[in-house]
Amino acid sequence: MTDHELLSEVKRTIQEEAEALQKLAERIDDPTVLRAADALLNCKGKVILTGCGTSGMSAKKIAHTLSCIEIPALYMSPADAVHGDLGVLQKDDILILISKGGNTVELLPLIPACKTKQAMLIAVSENPSSEIARNADIYLEVKVDREPCRFNMLATASTLAVISLFDGLCIAMMQKKGYTRDQFAVIHPHGAVGERLLHHLD
Repeated sequence: MTDHELLSEVKRTIQEEAEALQKLAERIDDPTVLRAADALLNCKGKVILTGCGTSGMSAKKIAHTLSCIEIPALYMSPADAVHGDLGVLQKDDILILISKGGNTVELLPLIPACKTKQAMLIAVSENPSSEIARNADIYLEVKVDREPCRFNMLATASTLAVISLFDGLCIAMMQKKGYTRDQFAVIHPHGAVGERLLHHLD
């Protein structure tokens, strides 16, 4: 592969990922997204996210972003969940399962526990017929036409799509809550962001 060909692949991937996000904005089911926002805004407990592989990475990022806007959230390892960590899930909580195909075997044992504890279950998947989608109180369908990789396998555009949807939810919920810079400064006093917040820089 020449340098020119390598750069072409980089640019093609970025372009295809950008197009996937644009299509996601056009495809989202408005009533379902509004239900998810309402559930998150009115959650009396905490939000627990989980997933495997790249879905797990998405779950960790989303948990962090929710916490940044004062919606308490955490990531739970699906492996540790079935060895006792499910005790963190309580009745007033929301459990968010993220799985591209929706049938990730590590996530399925969490569903009965969620039902027994009477917590809310939100599923995020591209497959509405999947096990997590069929058992969810709220199902968010996040689907891309294809991944940029030549095998259409490496979860890249689909991962960004999941994160982007929740980024959108979080930013919208900030506005809905009337979330202020002063509130953000309390929980994010360090780093470049903290510097900007504490010194009222744009």
